[in-house]
Amino acid sequence: MSGEDNQQFKRNIAYKYRIGDLLLGKPIFDQERFSFLELGDKRIVRVNVIGNIIERYDSEGEKKYSFLKLDDGSGQISLKLFGDDVQKFAGIAQGQTVVVIGVLRNFNNETYISPEIIKEKDPKYLLIRKLELEKQRSQTAPPIEKEQVKALKDQLLEKIKASEEDGGIDTEKLILELRETSPEIINQEIKKMLEEGIIFEPKPGKVRYLG
Repeated sequence: MSGEDNQQFKRNIAYKYRIGDLLLGKPIFDQERFSFLELGDKRIVRVNVIGNIIERYDSEGEKKYSFLKLDDGSGQISLKLFGDDVQKFAGIAQGQTVVVIGVLRNFNNETYISPEIIKEKDPKYLLIRKLELEKQRSQTAPPIEKEQVKALKDQLLEKIKASEEDGGIDTEKLILELRETSPEIINQEIKKMLEEGIIFEPKPGKVRYLG
């Protein structure tokens, strides 16, 4: 990477996102070269994510590279290390909870992260980040009208009913699929339907239709 490119990446904000959100983004290319990830009104080049390392693969040949898999409960994304970075992050192992700051890349239809920083964190930071982003979403979400609440309830019920063969659906998945509505409002509606006996929780974080 040239010095000019490096400066350009440093100027880009490292956006905080959950991995599931990043996977919904649209990769944008400029003359076949990945340019940025389009997510809503944002053009994302650099990210700041927290997750658990669930896999690590190190090459055995002369060409040094390492592939790691990061999972934060909402999805999984690869971290790819080449050259000197392999040694730089040699201490990062499966089972660790880490914060990753890096540049997004896309190759063979896979969006992955080229890390600049990987730092081990206490596992509690996974929940802290999740709550931080949910709060951020709810603060920026516009007020919701009664008609919208009714439409949201119908959408939720439709998705919950459609998941019967799978034994229900995770509330996390509902939030990701209805991303235009804040998680706080979706959770409120789910709570109301639980109280009304329309749906039930076969296990925490998963709901089924009580038909």
